[in-house]
Amino acid sequence: MEKRQKKITIVIGIELFIALFFFIGADWARESAHRFFYSYFADIAVPFGYYFLLILIEDSFSFLRLWHNKALAVFLLVSTSEILQYFGIYALARVFDPIDFVLYASGVLLAA
Repeated sequence: MEKRQKKITIVIGIELFIALFFFIGADWARESAHRFFYSYFADIAVPFGYYFLLILIEDSFSFLRLWHNKALAVFLLVSTSEILQYFGIYALARVFDPIDFVLYASGVLLAA
């Protein structure tokens, strides 16, 4: 299998796995895990998924070939969304929470 095709297959698998977690939800979990899932899971999973999506286009954009450039690009994107929420402009979510910045960084670093 060609290298690009392997990348696409792996990234699609990761994205589907993340989507499955969103679909299943955490209704089965204890209250603390349920609260964590609905409050913070997306803040880790979305940057994680974005990082892998950038892997698909890194051949076209040379600055994305380095892991830390991809990580920075994703972190800046999701952080900008959070900052916009602070000012009442809703992009990815509706509630500003400064803890989200730590979780965004965690998601990106897990992916990297």
